[in-house]
Amino acid sequence: MNRPIECGGVLVVPGDVVVADGDGVLVVPRAQAEEVARYARKIIEDDKEGRRELYRKLGLPPDPSVKP
Repeated sequence: MNRPIECGGVLVVPGDVVVADGDGVLVVPRAQAEEVARYARKIIEDDKEGRRELYRKLGLPPDPSVKP
């Protein structure tokens, strides 16, 4: 506990951010976590905006999973 480990060839140290979903696992070093979070948020917001615009162009009702 609270010691560095190696998992799948990746060094994971206490304080790193570990995120997982159905596609895989991501380890973000603590020192870069805020920068990665900002970048990820921008990607998500751009994707939502693109999806809203696509639905609008296609004349479809808004995607209920995309909050305004």
